Amino acid sequence: MVTVWVVYESMFGNTRAVAGAVAEGLRDWAWVEQYPVDTVPPDLIGVDLLVVGGPTHAFGLSRPSTRADAQRQLGDGRVVTDRGIREWLESLADERHTPPFAFFDTRVNRPRVPGSAARRAAALVRRQHGSVATRPVSFWVTGTQGPLVDSELDRARSWGRSLSTVVGPGLGRPVG
Repeated sequence: MVTVWVVYESMFGNTRAVAGAVAEGLRDWAWVEQYPVDTVPPDLIGVDLLVVGGPTHAFGLSRPSTRADAQRQLGDGRVVTDRGIREWLESLADERHTPPFAFFDTRVNRPRVPGSAARRAAALVRRQHGSVATRPVSFWVTGTQGPLVDSELDRARSWGRSLSTVVGPGLGRPVG
């Protein structure tokens, strides 16, 4: 059976909810483990696909300053992770076994608002000579803190199911 890890960064809970829905869809065809980015095990051996998601902050991946801003917006004492998707992906640059990636993000559903954490993450992985198995996907929130636009969790489950087409018969080799 194919092994897929869903790794996510979430500030306000929207990306975590999408990650959970994607994992549900993946479970139709794969063994799935789900990790917040600050708890991902270091050994990727045996992982056939990494599905990675994060919130779009300042037109791209979060940084320490945008995570600090999110923590201020929360205003309830919850601690936002120090290590985001950007830092985790950069730490994989010297990894011997890196499976193909599929990226998603959450972003505000407004016309002409540029930027995508998923597209930035895919570009970072490509620069590190990693494999991106499919086009990045965005899931929409109504405002900075959410909530998710209606039906986005259904769309996330469907996208998770569809990822079976990007893992070829050789397991871990992108198709197409």
